[in-house]
Amino acid sequence: MTAPVFVVEQVPDVRQFLLDGPEGRHAVSVKRLRVGEAVVLTDGAGRWAEGEVVGVEGKDQLALRLGAVVEEPPESPRITVVQALPKGDRGELAVETMTETGVDAIVPWAASRCITQWRGDRGLKALAKWRATAREAGKQSRRVRFPEVADAATSKQVAALLADADFAAVLHEDRDYGSAALATAELPSSGDIVLVVGPEGGVSPEELALFEEAGAKAYRLGATVLRTSTAGTAATALLLGRTGRWS
Repeated sequence: MTAPVFVVEQVPDVRQFLLDGPEGRHAVSVKRLRVGEAVVLTDGAGRWAEGEVVGVEGKDQLALRLGAVVEEPPESPRITVVQALPKGDRGELAVETMTETGVDAIVPWAASRCITQWRGDRGLKALAKWRATAREAGKQSRRVRFPEVADAATSKQVAALLADADFAAVLHEDRDYGSAALATAELPSSGDIVLVVGPEGGVSPEELALFEEAGAKAYRLGATVLRTSTAGTAATALLLGRTGRWS
């Protein structure tokens, strides 16, 4: 089993380090780590270091001996999923599973057919939950570079993102529309891949037209239609495999 990951604001370039606060409490009281066990410290942005537990102090402090600091370069091609806002806690489920799969960035999208709308304090709280979910899922999956969760985007902002991508796609399962299989798409070996996942009611004709004008093409995943909360994860896994990032 790989070593558990703990997040710090800045990975120190020192030999001795005291992990305390919420992360130290989790390490001591939940993980129950003991002297001699291995850990990984990361800032969640690609900087990390391996460590060994050399002492446990109280219920929330772990004394570590650290190895050399490593700068993990960003993966390429970079995969961004534009995720329409699902109902209830399905948004956190989508973020969690996409993070564990290996997505690089997530953009919440207020699609016209979304039942859920992020407004005011409710929207800020929902965004904070998505970001916290990405952080915890990143730790759970032993990542050292967590996905960025952007501010909620409008359809025009999504179109601008698609226009700048090296590969832009919209998941659209209507076979009468002429969508192609994502498994057959020609993918770039580097640059930015941006994939749009619509809401349960689907992407509206107006949004499809806007995204197509920005250079995106419509694709389907397979013979079955997935929920919005799982489609992004399935597509991410497919893209990671086809681009060689899963090898």
